[in-house]
Amino acid sequence: MKINLDKKLSDLTPLETRGLVSRRPSDEPQLRARVSDLLSRVQRQGDHALKAMAEEFDGVALEELEVPRDRWEAAVAELDPKLRGDLEMAAENIKIFHRAQIPEELQVTVRPGVTLGRRAVPLSRVGVYAPGGRAAYPSSVLMGVVPAKAAGVEEIILCSPPGPSGAPPAEVMAAASIGGASRLFALGGAGAIGALAYGTDQVPAVDAIVGPGNRYVTEAKRQVAGDVLIDSPAGPSEVLVVADAGADPRLCALELICQAEHDPDAAVALVTDSTSLLEAVRRALASEVEKAPRRDIVEAALSSQGALLLADRWEDVLQFAKDYSAEHLALFTADPRSDMEAAQTAGTVFLGQAAAVAYGDYITGANHVLPTGGLARTFSSLSTLHYLRMYTWQEITPEAASAMSGAVERMAESEGLPGHAEAARARKGPPR
Repeated sequence: MKINLDKKLSDLTPLETRGLVSRRPSDEPQLRARVSDLLSRVQRQGDHALKAMAEEFDGVALEELEVPRDRWEAAVAELDPKLRGDLEMAAENIKIFHRAQIPEELQVTVRPGVTLGRRAVPLSRVGVYAPGGRAAYPSSVLMGVVPAKAAGVEEIILCSPPGPSGAPPAEVMAAASIGGASRLFALGGAGAIGALAYGTDQVPAVDAIVGPGNRYVTEAKRQVAGDVLIDSPAGPSEVLVVADAGADPRLCALELICQAEHDPDAAVALVTDSTSLLEAVRRALASEVEKAPRRDIVEAALSSQGALLLADRWEDVLQFAKDYSAEHLALFTADPRSDMEAAQTAGTVFLGQAAAVAYGDYITGANHVLPTGGLARTFSSLSTLHYLRMYTWQEITPEAASAMSGAVERMAESEGLPGHAEAARARKGPPR
């Protein structure tokens, strides 16, 4: 087992620190160019490009891009009853939490006769991406589709990579039905993002694209963000475990492995001020990695973006957590609520050792589509707000219009806009 960085925080070089905090692909310029080419192919060639990409990247020849609804329904009927119940419970929890996020209409009288308001309305059509490849992710289907339903979105277009049968895995199709998707397309990678953003003969263009994915999906979302709303750059999984001397070393190690097994590009780190805990975690991690079913992927992630870090002071631990801005922040500490106040830049925070990140990944109802690559400093987790647009309204009485006309006239003239000034003058004095 090889860890990328296993040292004291104070001994990190500036380059090592930047690498930990930014977590961007080393080949980013080439990745950007490759994704740009794929998106351009979709724009030029439409469905033909998508079918060619399915053969190139997924190894399947697709006759049709859309998966008929009867295949979803068959997948639900054939699903293990216990797993179906688990998915339905997760969907209910997600619905409850995300419905509670819908903002109430705002109405404020800013001065006599001037009333302003803000109203939230659902988008008409959204695209949800659920990753595939190394594993099936029905949980990501629910995390994208159920909040859209809760927000009142009319049409929800789901894309997920095809398996050997030409359709996504059965669990993904079942989750599409349970969550309430409108249509399902067997499309993956940057091509799927391009199809959702620009539309093709078969795939409708959407108002927003949400969902996690690999670095190609993440980069594609970045590039289409000027044309369509995206949730956040939600790339390969991340976790930062913040642990004090009282933490359980095995639980710390398991948290690192849970996220490392997603992807060789996953970033997993632990920081503590306890030398004895760090040594115990190192031993526990070696033991757990040895028997991990997805050992190759875990070891690749640990060797590329894994870190075990020792701080001199607890204040340095919390400052590092704030700077790292992890997708998942696990606080295995004596006072996690207090520590959360000092490190609020994560996508989602897990308070205490009972709160394993896996619970948030699957069942609690909070969303697992989260910003990665240090961008939790700026972006937020996927929420109901991503499926809504806000508009404001303004109501002005004739008396208020008359009272404000002089101010508007003077401000308009100062900006050289005489038409604006005349519109205000026309409302001066008694109503006509």
